[in-house]
Amino acid sequence: MIQEFLNGLTYVPRGLLIILRPGLRRFVILPILISIVLLGSWLGLSTYWLHSWVEHLLPHGDQWLFWLIEPLLIIVLIAGMVYSFSIVANLISLPFSTFLAEQLELRIRGASPLPPGEGLKNLFNNTIVGWKTQFTCLIYQIIRMLPLLVLSFIPMLNILTTWVFFAFSAWMLSLTYMSTPMGNQGLPFNQILKTCKANKGLMLGLGSGLMLLALTPILNLLIVPAGTAAATLIWMEKIPR
Repeated sequence: MIQEFLNGLTYVPRGLLIILRPGLRRFVILPILISIVLLGSWLGLSTYWLHSWVEHLLPHGDQWLFWLIEPLLIIVLIAGMVYSFSIVANLISLPFSTFLAEQLELRIRGASPLPPGEGLKNLFNNTIVGWKTQFTCLIYQIIRMLPLLVLSFIPMLNILTTWVFFAFSAWMLSLTYMSTPMGNQGLPFNQILKTCKANKGLMLGLGSGLMLLALTPILNLLIVPAGTAAATLIWMEKIPR
């Protein structure tokens, strides 16, 4: 389990390196631009919301508590923001991610690129299937996230919830990114979920690496293409057919 976790962790830097190769870099530009817009909006709105919400929540005579509570809330907010930012960025960038996963798989196999007409048809079909898979995955995640959100408001339990939420986010991020290369093969979400559960250590390592990447300034702008590349490498090298 530990060896699989560490192995999964190594695929994130490998994904970062492979998207910088000639011929693949052009698939990274638009996802980066999308990430810049989303991350900037996320930071601005979340900071404004946090400050306003805490000030409104505390009694007027106890505003000094703001400086004690705010750092704890910021930690929880950052974890939630990283997770939600990655999910939304991946959904919006899905047409580019499916194409990147397809091109990377062709290069690994040593196959020739598809003709332009056939390539566009595959891209369209894979994107439609990918969105269906991702929305199914999102519903799966939301249903399981609600109990964690409730527990996070219970004193003492919320300390444990922070670590559980990190593990949960790592698992869900790996599931989200594995859905792209596996969805390109026409696999339904239930099959993707079953495959990921059979490789839990590997998936938790991948998801933890993506969480750390999302928390790293500048490099977090590369999370969508890097996560897609890392998931594709795992699909090609570690998942038995």
